[in-house]
Amino acid sequence: MKLGGLRTRLLLAFSLLVVITAATVAGGTYVQSRTMILQQSQDATARVLVDKVGALYPLGKLPPSDGALSRISGELTDRDLGSLVLYQDKAIGNEQLRSLISADLRDRVRSGDVAWQRVLVGDTPMLVVGTRLTVELPGGQRQASGIEAYVARDMVPEALFIDELATRAWLIGGVALVFAIGLALLAARGVLRPVRELGDAARRLGEGDLRTRIDVRGSDELAGVAQTFNETAEALQRHVRELERMEADARRFVADVSHELRTPLAAMTAVADVLEQEKLSGDAGLAARMTIDETHNLTRLVNDLIEVSRFDAGAAALALEEVDVAEVVKASLRIRGWSDDVEGDLPDGVFARLDPRRLDVVVANLVGNAVRHGGKPVSLRLTGAGDWITLEVADRGPGLAPEVLPQVFERFYKADTARARSGGSGLGLAIAWENARLHGGTLGAANGPDGGAVFTLRLPRREETV
Repeated sequence: MKLGGLRTRLLLAFSLLVVITAATVAGGTYVQSRTMILQQSQDATARVLVDKVGALYPLGKLPPSDGALSRISGELTDRDLGSLVLYQDKAIGNEQLRSLISADLRDRVRSGDVAWQRVLVGDTPMLVVGTRLTVELPGGQRQASGIEAYVARDMVPEALFIDELATRAWLIGGVALVFAIGLALLAARGVLRPVRELGDAARRLGEGDLRTRIDVRGSDELAGVAQTFNETAEALQRHVRELERMEADARRFVADVSHELRTPLAAMTAVADVLEQEKLSGDAGLAARMTIDETHNLTRLVNDLIEVSRFDAGAAALALEEVDVAEVVKASLRIRGWSDDVEGDLPDGVFARLDPRRLDVVVANLVGNAVRHGGKPVSLRLTGAGDWITLEVADRGPGLAPEVLPQVFERFYKADTARARSGGSGLGLAIAWENARLHGGTLGAANGPDGGAVFTLRLPRREETV
């Protein structure tokens, strides 16, 4: 269970609420019950003392004799109560009781109150109650006799009952806590289930499953959130479908136009070849060379667009052959006249099952990009390790700016701020990346430690299709 999660917070909130409530209720009940129990015991003992003292009247002559004091003490003593009678410096009865009587208790008794105090003798709680005796004078007036009577009893039964109350209070608090945790788990389950469903749905929607919807249950705030999610997902699905339709139309338009241009371009290329052979001079020659160059550029652009449309339509396929990779790379350089511009570390014997035509396209785009935009010499390094081969193309140019690296393989992207402007279509690196992906490999771009751009192609030796 996550420490800062909603489930944990609900459990803590419920538990804290119940603990505080149980502690308040049980503690208040305990204190009130304890006070009532002690008060009842004190009142009962005081009534017994007052009743017994009342039965002693008339007291007889004062000062009382030792026999009279002994009679009073005997009358006050029973099975549960020990007694002590004090008169001036005389003490008749339980002498141990005298040590329990405080000066404050005696002062209150002498003032005419029925007074009490609780004391602890060892581990035994004791209650001491005292009162003074009076004599009735002629005329109905009463006068203190100077006799003080004290009784004591242990409060063990009351202490045991109070301890039992405390135990019950703790037990009730524990049961309440368990009950609170159960309620919290139920509440958390009820609250977190739609939250989890919403999280799962959001994750699936983020992964591209636009058909994701949530069952709306109830009419509370969470149901409102679920309804809003469904409406948002539906609107997103509608917009994405519209964008996909527009993108498909655009791709189809590009593919159709590219194919339609091939026929007139073939005628234009033939004318350009004738003009090139005529060796025209002056303005006519300049116009012919411009026409030839632009015709070749347009032909490359159309061919690149057709190739991209094949990738978009999923029609691109591999014609795999077991080839010596170094031989394919060297042939690609030789055909384009780049052999003198490239430093090659291309060992023979690195074999892989690849499409040689598509590998030639990748090499042509990477090396051509380095020759045109980077600094010479361009270096190639081929290595084979395990089930993979790696071809690294590096130049000595200024390298790629940090903001260019994430976009270098995007279609029609030209790093004008990083390299010299060219007349390329901006599709070469994108086509190279698509061919690497089609083989089940990768193509990455970075800057070398000594400057210059470094493109790294990794392809599997065995067939791996996407």
